[in-house]
Amino acid sequence: MVKKVFIFFVLLVIMVWEGLRAQGLTQETFKIGKTLALLEAIYVDSVNISAITEDMITGALRNLDPHSVYIPAKDVQEENEQLQGNFEGIGIQFNLLNDTIIIISPIPGGPSERLGIQAGDRIVTIAGEKVTGTGITTTGVQKRLRGPKGTKVEVTIFRKGEKELLDFTITRDKIPVNTLDAAYMVSDNIGYIKLSRFAEQTAREFSEAVERLRASRMEHLVIDLRGNSGGYMVPAVQIADELLSGDELIVYLEGLHTSRQEYKSAPSGALTRARVAVLIDEGSASASEILAGAVQDWDRGVVIGRRSFGKGLVQNGFGLPDGSEIRLTIARYYTPSGRSIQTPYNEGFDKYFQTYYMRYFNGELIHPDSLNLPDSLRAFTVKNRRQVYGGGGITPDLFIPIDTTYYSDYYRDLIRTSTLTNFMLAYTDLNRRQLLRRYRTFNDFSSGFEIDNGTIEELRAAGEKNGVKFDQAQFDVSASEIRRVMKALVARDLWDVNEYFMVVNQDDYAILRALEVLNDPELYDRLLGYGKEAG
Repeated sequence: MVKKVFIFFVLLVIMVWEGLRAQGLTQETFKIGKTLALLEAIYVDSVNISAITEDMITGALRNLDPHSVYIPAKDVQEENEQLQGNFEGIGIQFNLLNDTIIIISPIPGGPSERLGIQAGDRIVTIAGEKVTGTGITTTGVQKRLRGPKGTKVEVTIFRKGEKELLDFTITRDKIPVNTLDAAYMVSDNIGYIKLSRFAEQTAREFSEAVERLRASRMEHLVIDLRGNSGGYMVPAVQIADELLSGDELIVYLEGLHTSRQEYKSAPSGALTRARVAVLIDEGSASASEILAGAVQDWDRGVVIGRRSFGKGLVQNGFGLPDGSEIRLTIARYYTPSGRSIQTPYNEGFDKYFQTYYMRYFNGELIHPDSLNLPDSLRAFTVKNRRQVYGGGGITPDLFIPIDTTYYSDYYRDLIRTSTLTNFMLAYTDLNRRQLLRRYRTFNDFSSGFEIDNGTIEELRAAGEKNGVKFDQAQFDVSASEIRRVMKALVARDLWDVNEYFMVVNQDDYAILRALEVLNDPELYDRLLGYGKEAG
């Protein structure tokens, strides 16, 4: 019997092989399928073919480049939500505090806000299931609250001041995931926009923010891409289009099996007359580098900060039969001057990411002279022929060293143990009504609210409970930053993340330098190579 099965299997393999050959697939491709088929059909013990298959795919991709990746089926939806810019659920921002779900704020226009759910409400049950004091996780909350648009979920809420629990039946809907963290006037005529990533709706969010800022008499703009790891390329191209004149090359793609594809600007950019500063750092990657590279190569704005990550590879997603996905590198992208800014990866996956972390140890983040770029990587900007470099990120026009003056182990441990964020969440929750009565507007709060010494002592005690031993000398080093972040967290919980950045950005040296450059036309032009000192 075993012999007959084996003969049948061999004949089947031959038939499949002939079919694959007719489709132009190689013998190597067939070998992988044959190996898995042999394991499943005649291996001595039972095997987890699914796990073996995933290991084979992951191992194969790891030998190609650092950014070709395999995404298991269970993770595809979450990954896509971050790029598509929406999910389906009830529309709340929440945190877990002391095993309780506290609503930070209902998302404007979402189903929860329409029903009158408020910041500070606590969710007691979801679909009849008790969710307080049960050890529920953030993922557990999301699984219970998210679901297809049009479906309903019942929640019971405790609200301070109400004698009884409140029952709500919420109809789920599409909920936008914003990629624009902040947009506000940072001075009388200079706007500030911070983008956290590039998703489908990012260009629209940017354009709407620009219109609001222009209504507030914005003339010039700071675009903050620090920590923005990228995402979709097209929104970065669309934003660059707002800055450039017509028919200017923004980026082009090219690969072995991908013919050259060029993306150029249209003639109707809304910001072609504005002075522009783009902030980048070692966490700015991919689409962020496309935008920064286009601005730099056309001498269109001043790039400020530290060398960006260096991801110049383009991925496309390819779905697999079980719902999983391969995001495979299909091309390299090049800036208008012809630069590839991809960090070399010829020494392997591990070495590639070590190169990134070595920036912390070789002095590059402190001293610009620590970065030695060979002439072979040199290029020239399109208009003014300034020297720029490829081969590993966008090098800024104006270097800003990383600020470690406020850093201490004590501050790190307050962050690491979530002591600081949880303490301020509880602080705001306890004092919300009093704070909103006293500070009617954010401007009132910004100018009038300060963290007092009593609150600092309470934070110290909370840290001790979490194993964070107080150190006076280290606290003194970090005190101003700790107080600023505490105030920013209160602003976020009372208003939104925009107000968080309005507080935390105060005294940010990179932003202050950007303002100095934008307020000084001569300095701005000199940095971009215009005038007598060009080149």
